[in-house]
Amino acid sequence: MNRDVYITEVALRDGSHAMAHQYSVDQVIRIAKGLNEANVPYIEVAHGDGLGGSSLQYGRSKTNELELIEAAASVCDHAKIAVLLLPGIGTVHELKEAASAGAKMVRVATHVTEADVAKQHIYMGKDLGLETVGFLMMAHMAPVEELVKQARLMESYGADIVYVVDSAGTLLPHQVTERIVALKNALRINIGFHGHNNLSLAMANSLAAMEAGATYLDGSVRCLGAGAGNTQTEVMVAVLDKLGVKTGVDPYKMMDLAEDVVAPILPKPQEIEKGSLILGYAGVYSSFLLHSERAARRYNLDIRDILVELGNRKVVGGQEDMIVDVAYELAKKKEAHI
Repeated sequence: MNRDVYITEVALRDGSHAMAHQYSVDQVIRIAKGLNEANVPYIEVAHGDGLGGSSLQYGRSKTNELELIEAAASVCDHAKIAVLLLPGIGTVHELKEAASAGAKMVRVATHVTEADVAKQHIYMGKDLGLETVGFLMMAHMAPVEELVKQARLMESYGADIVYVVDSAGTLLPHQVTERIVALKNALRINIGFHGHNNLSLAMANSLAAMEAGATYLDGSVRCLGAGAGNTQTEVMVAVLDKLGVKTGVDPYKMMDLAEDVVAPILPKPQEIEKGSLILGYAGVYSSFLLHSERAARRYNLDIRDILVELGNRKVVGGQEDMIVDVAYELAKKKEAHI
């Protein structure tokens, strides 16, 4: 069917952070099957840090991601399985394996100023016949002019869609509007938006993005994502339906999936707690939350102090090792003042 907005469900990738990367094949099958029946067009499946992310630094997966991709694809006769790839973590070899396992879309993610490292991965995505997305993370950390420059690079490599990614959940609606409008005016391809709810603005930001011209929006069922989660899919579907925006997604089936399948597996409710709130306040990568909680317990620190210092240092995705370094330094300073 024709849609005004295409929704990508990210709970089986971004939600992996909240699940400490412990998804089982059965859980993925049940969620993917429900999403497919609800007519969701894209379902992202991977380790939280994308293909190849299972490691000591980012967190070990319970199940090999290729098994999860294959399992999700096996129950989807409508939805397309998407994967995330961060160059430097995932490789073109792993992308080929993901395509063989059933992936139909790749979202190549870089820091907002480093689109050039995505070139070979976008090329490979196109060579494999995948829908290919450029995913500009931590979009708040670059001026709008730089964002446009980087998005144009991704378009020049062959990306079908370029995303503004609010990885920290720190953008305000007018800032989202400014960025989407700038890309809409500069590019010939479709624009997407991926938000986090750390400042309780994921829904407002998604609507701002849509009104500014974005036609691809990300959501996570039951808000299952890093930090305080992403734009809550079942809520977004209902809101868009009230606005008369066509998504093709069944709101009742999404509500049932959220309530009956996803809610029971949540390690804890996806609420805006002090840790996730500080992520948005300080502009820190949302997937740092679980690692920072562990470091705070280990060194007997306030998690807010760790996250604010990470924000001051402008730490970005891929620098998870800095969390322990910062916590150790703060603990030493604390000892010195006792």
